[in-house]
Amino acid sequence: MERVLGDKKAIALMVLPALIIFIVIIFVPIIWTFVYSLFSGMPGFKFEFVGFSNYIDMWSNKQTVEAIKMNWKYIFFVTPGQVGFGLLVSLMMYFSIKKYRTLSRTIVFIPTILPTVAVAQMFAKMYEMVPNYGLINALLDLVGLDKYIQPFLGQPNTAFGALVVMDIWTAIGFYTVIIYGALVDIPHEILEAARIDGASGVKLFTKIVFPMIRTIMITCLVFSFTGTIKLYESATALTKGGPGFATTSMTMNMYQNAFLFDQYGYASAVAILILIQCLLVTFIINKISREKY
Repeated sequence: MERVLGDKKAIALMVLPALIIFIVIIFVPIIWTFVYSLFSGMPGFKFEFVGFSNYIDMWSNKQTVEAIKMNWKYIFFVTPGQVGFGLLVSLMMYFSIKKYRTLSRTIVFIPTILPTVAVAQMFAKMYEMVPNYGLINALLDLVGLDKYIQPFLGQPNTAFGALVVMDIWTAIGFYTVIIYGALVDIPHEILEAARIDGASGVKLFTKIVFPMIRTIMITCLVFSFTGTIKLYESATALTKGGPGFATTSMTMNMYQNAFLFDQYGYASAVAILILIQCLLVTFIINKISREKY
């Protein structure tokens, strides 16, 4: 066995199939997309080489610029919301809930496994105004706050907020379970020693707990960011990108250009922009975390 593992050629032969599959699945589509982004139109029909014109045109295209702004605004609220609430719930489960922890984790995780379309339909009913009041408007009517009754999905600001709330709620369970797993791995003796030394509450969290789950928190931030920047399913199911383009994300903009307007080259340029943002922000998060800790 040692002789086989010591043979570099044997190791290379064992790794090669997986490496080839990885390259074909990951790198070939990226390269292909980049090549497409240098052309206009669609393959077989007015497919012309335009160089980097698609990348330049993006910044003068109002719909694309608005999609970029909306996406980053969405990330600003949803990523901290998903990870932050996941952290709070996991801390509550670990330190406060002594009984039925397994049941609690199961209940919290349920929204994560529900189909996106089903969740969107449920929230659409909650936000409904016509033909009947949904849950939220009905509650406002019940407590006498009639002036706040409104078509939540029919106005740009409230539609965006409705989408944010839905996507935070859906993902809380996922991050709760991940962070809770990290909390369980903290040696109980360390926590007890810290308590004996007088650490409690905020100090216990900032000095002991958070440094020990820092790596998991960074992973959660990266997961959440890469998920939110690719926003498509939930926005399509709940608002269809509307009203107007108020909840149209970069991914939705990419889809519309490719399959509605037959601008495969332009859509490919948007896809490359999304990829660059993912790589850049992930690098920055890891860089900051290393320097700070």
